[in-house]
Amino acid sequence: MAEKSSIFDMIGPVMIGPSSSHTAGVVRIARAAIRLLGEAPQTAIITFYNSFARTYEGHGSDRAVIAGLLDFATDDPQIKNALDLAAGAGLKYTFRSVGNASTLHPNTIKLELTGATNQVDVVGESRGGGVISIVEVDDFTCDFSANLHTLIIDADDVKGSIAFIANVIAHDDCNIATMNVSRRAKNDLARHFIQVDTGLKPITLQYIGQLSWIKKLTYIPNIDL
Repeated sequence: MAEKSSIFDMIGPVMIGPSSSHTAGVVRIARAAIRLLGEAPQTAIITFYNSFARTYEGHGSDRAVIAGLLDFATDDPQIKNALDLAAGAGLKYTFRSVGNASTLHPNTIKLELTGATNQVDVVGESRGGGVISIVEVDDFTCDFSANLHTLIIDADDVKGSIAFIANVIAHDDCNIATMNVSRRAKNDLARHFIQVDTGLKPITLQYIGQLSWIKKLTYIPNIDL
């Protein structure tokens, strides 16, 4: 179940230009990716697809993605200097471009990030007005916007697990906005992507995380907070 964009979303955030798709959206994808990584990235392989592949340098998407990896906000004036600031932050990066990926959204970017202890691959789409969708994490398909609080759970594919997690969240007086569950095969590892309207209490996260069939839990507050 995907969350739909409103006209207020499409107006876009306060941002540094020239384009909400090529700047603000790219910054937000990168900021979501570093939260999925769970630490500051040390190396990044960045692949721009389709329209992005043809325009990322001229429209400043190269600076925007590095700014996001440095956790700059969309309105930070230092975005324009991000390429120069990366070395001082200990970030090494490589840009790649693929101009004809017909199955992908026109403004798609893939980030392959490595930190001191973790690694993550993230595919995101910039949909205009700063609106984004994270559509793949480590080969698990998903669809979340990162403008709500997001809970990502790796769990054994056990019967009743989705209903159980939803019930625990409901008892925390939180409303689930979107939920997507992806698995590689029946009875294999499943990954739950859950967006909630309000933040979850630490005790709720602790309870879910200690369940025997839960393998990993990642909690990402709204990236714009």
